[in-house]
Amino acid sequence: MPLFGKKDSGKKVRKDTKEIEKQPSIEDKYVIKELLGTGAFSEVRLCEHRETGQAFAVKIIDKKALKGKEDSLENEIRVLKRFSAKRQENDPDKTWFTHPNIVQLFETYEDKSKVYLIMELVTGGELFDRIVEKGSYSERDASYLIRQVLEAVDYMHEQGVVHRDLKPENLLYYNPAEDSKIMISDFGLSKMEDSGFMATACGTPGYVAPEVLAQKPYGKAVDVWSIGVISYILLCGYPPFYDENDANLFAQILKGEFEFDSPYWDEIGESAKDFIRNLMCVNVEKRFTCKQALAHPWISGNAASSKNIHGTVSEQLKKNFAKSRWKQAYHAATVIRQMQRMALSSSGGAYGRSSSQLNASAADETAAQDTASGSK
Repeated sequence: MPLFGKKDSGKKVRKDTKEIEKQPSIEDKYVIKELLGTGAFSEVRLCEHRETGQAFAVKIIDKKALKGKEDSLENEIRVLKRFSAKRQENDPDKTWFTHPNIVQLFETYEDKSKVYLIMELVTGGELFDRIVEKGSYSERDASYLIRQVLEAVDYMHEQGVVHRDLKPENLLYYNPAEDSKIMISDFGLSKMEDSGFMATACGTPGYVAPEVLAQKPYGKAVDVWSIGVISYILLCGYPPFYDENDANLFAQILKGEFEFDSPYWDEIGESAKDFIRNLMCVNVEKRFTCKQALAHPWISGNAASSKNIHGTVSEQLKKNFAKSRWKQAYHAATVIRQMQRMALSSSGGAYGRSSSQLNASAADETAAQDTASGSK
């Protein structure tokens, strides 16, 4: 689908407009329902397939608000399509990829004013919320979570894609079940390596790798660093790098200065600490790859302790993350419960976040894409 008519000439614009008018309307196939979240130039709504009743999430992007940043959206769609399961019966040579821990894009629609992304609906909520709600939580639980993330990111890297914005709020539980898998979402800043070298400073402060801040060319290793930061937080409940002043924060990251503070790390095993050190290594050449990380005893062996650390970790998570931007509420919890009931009663799986998750993620994505659009 040709997104956004190119402005080569008036004739070209008229031609693209006619092409859009000929396309099927999203309303022909889906019933668009209640609002789940909103951002500066997009909103996410619940939608239902007219024939099957299956629930999805639809991300609706306002073209006028997105003006000047079209490349960012086209890049996100291109990456999502690369990971989405789709059979091309008329083009057998075209290969599409899919991974169980990556949120799927099913279809795209476009009209004169908006672009619509039909996405998998995920109903299990955010990573930190789930940990706080659990009655028991151990190193072994954290290891299992990180293994899923590593497997998905390793798959991305094999396909030549760098996410560039891995952070806890982009890690969602697929459904409310106790044994739910983790899903990676929000590919607004991701980039395919074959589209040119990467040197643009983008991502989320606190999770961004030193080489990005140093404005050096970078690659897949930036994702591994971010996974190291997430692993650290999962074991203590607070970030390895923190300062109210961004300049001081960035100075810490550039030097790779972090500690395993007592008493918070006293009960955490040496294997976990070794794993983190190898992921948050300033020297890119010595930093683990995803495959090396997956082979570490803390992930692949029995080194992760089963001792309950829920009390300390949940207390610190509530203290350090409860008031951050991604926790801002947008709609009442009743909307979330309604969405979950609908998704659970349908036959399909899903993309979706609580209203607070969607609102903050969309806002973060907007700000980040403003920064990153120059590299696209």
